[in-house]
Amino acid sequence: MLITLTTAADERVADYTNLTDVALRSKHEPEKGLYIAESTQVIRRAVTAGHRPRSFLMAEKWLETMSPVIESACGAPDGGETPVFVAEEPVLRAITGFHLHRGALAAMHRPPLHGVADLLASARGEADGKPEPASETRRRSRIAVLEGLVDHTNVGACFRSAAAMGVDAILVTPTCADPLYRRSVRVSMGAVFQVPWTRTESWPANAQQLKDAGYVVAGLTLGEGAISLDDLVAEKHEDLALVLGSEGHGLMAKTDRVLDRRVTIPMMHGVDSLNVAAASAVAFYATR
Repeated sequence: MLITLTTAADERVADYTNLTDVALRSKHEPEKGLYIAESTQVIRRAVTAGHRPRSFLMAEKWLETMSPVIESACGAPDGGETPVFVAEEPVLRAITGFHLHRGALAAMHRPPLHGVADLLASARGEADGKPEPASETRRRSRIAVLEGLVDHTNVGACFRSAAAMGVDAILVTPTCADPLYRRSVRVSMGAVFQVPWTRTESWPANAQQLKDAGYVVAGLTLGEGAISLDDLVAEKHEDLALVLGSEGHGLMAKTDRVLDRRVTIPMMHGVDSLNVAAASAVAFYATR
């Protein structure tokens, strides 16, 4: 359903208003069961992942480019019953709060999250929680835990690295920034739709659930008693969970107490540590 907007004061585009207000959107979007996908490529990946659009918003010049994506999601190049809002640039800027230069936006239905047990079973190649037949060789499983990351850019970068390095699943803790926030999705280049993930209800209590599922829980830390990443790799763990702490303080003390391994990435030239996004890429590659 193609709809031309002439004013930003239109209640039908409430999903898109004040997109630059992080605090507001971080509360507003999960409560309304939506997230915003930005750019033609990201929207295409969301649709490919099976996510359903609530509506689209774009300048008219992007209609031709977006038509195949819209048709794939809605069954018709004009969106069918799904609103496709088009407007001139000043109106779009007034609605969203920024210059829309990446093609289009889409308000997407937020998919339900899996339980931790189901996610772990899937990551370990188990069907309905049951191991694959012994005749089949089960591959190693790698998962990541993002503990309290507050920067959406870092969350998105960790997801992109996880997808690139074959990480099977990601757990985000209750205090971690939303992987489906617009900036996280954009930085990940849609990898948040590729890597299975869920949010833990209680952390680090859920670490025991990882251990019960057979995972060695290893936290990246500069703390005492840490082994090098090379040493961890040499241990050749079949199932490994890598825990990455918050940008400022690293892992929580109560998390440190439940780790099976404390791991550090050796530094040179007086550098004490890497940004959490860079550290995730190094760790995911080394333990792949």
